Amino acid sequence: MATILLAGVDLFFRGKLEGLLGGHRLVTSDSAHLPDLVIADIARVEPQDVADAFPDTPILGFANHTDTAGLRRAHAAGFDQVIVKAALVERAGQLVEELTAPVK
Repeated sequence: MATILLAGVDLFFRGKLEGLLGGHRLVTSDSAHLPDLVIADIARVEPQDVADAFPDTPILGFANHTDTAGLRRAHAAGFDQVIVKAALVERAGQLVEELTAPVK
């Protein structure tokens, strides 16, 4: 079970992610422990701020397919994975597993 920090994720989409990622702990605020993964809504947060706040944590950014500038900003900030929102819904479990897997 991974602890996943949701940055800028609205309440409706958080509910969807909770359904898709039932085996994981989703949090929306900083806690005493670093998260295993950050999922950031690029349209609602500044990608560089997220990258700077969590330099050693994998970051998965998402945005609507029309937000090409936001997707580019997240890539430039160094996010580990940047995808469109629809792809996150389709592949959430797989992406979380890949990004939180221990490095060999």
